[in-house]
Amino acid sequence: MANLNKVMLIGNVTRDPEIKYTPKGSAVTDLGIAVNRVFTPDGGEKREETTFVDVTLWGRQAEIAGEYCKKGRSIYIEGRLQLDSWEDKASGQKRSKLRVVGENFQLLGPRPTGSGAGGGSEEDYSERPQRREPQSGGGGGFSSGRSTAQQPPLEDDDIPF
Repeated sequence: MANLNKVMLIGNVTRDPEIKYTPKGSAVTDLGIAVNRVFTPDGGEKREETTFVDVTLWGRQAEIAGEYCKKGRSIYIEGRLQLDSWEDKASGQKRSKLRVVGENFQLLGPRPTGSGAGGGSEEDYSERPQRREPQSGGGGGFSSGRSTAQQPPLEDDDIPF
């Protein structure tokens, strides 16, 4: 039988994320997002329902989210569901929590004012997993997969992360 574990959400960040590091040095951050749903029940009066979702980001994405995600920002998250289970030390009861492990995200809406040249432009921030490709000179770093020979040189203010 085939399986699929894919989540796509658009919502608003509920708190400023805080970056933490594992003992091995991997970055991790937890963010909360609020996803709203507007609907009209049989009575005809519009109602709004809000669902709060915890999202965990790892690695470079966690670092970027920690720098650019602020409370109230709109965000698009792609990821997968993960069920965490543990035993509560105080009561001894089994507890569980469903969370989203983010694999991609994109900040939506205009950039906040005062961040680099052209603050307030309508461009979106985005972060996609980067592919490892051989670099000339044996650098062995990460590459976005774009050819740099055809692009003009970038200034520090042009790079959103």
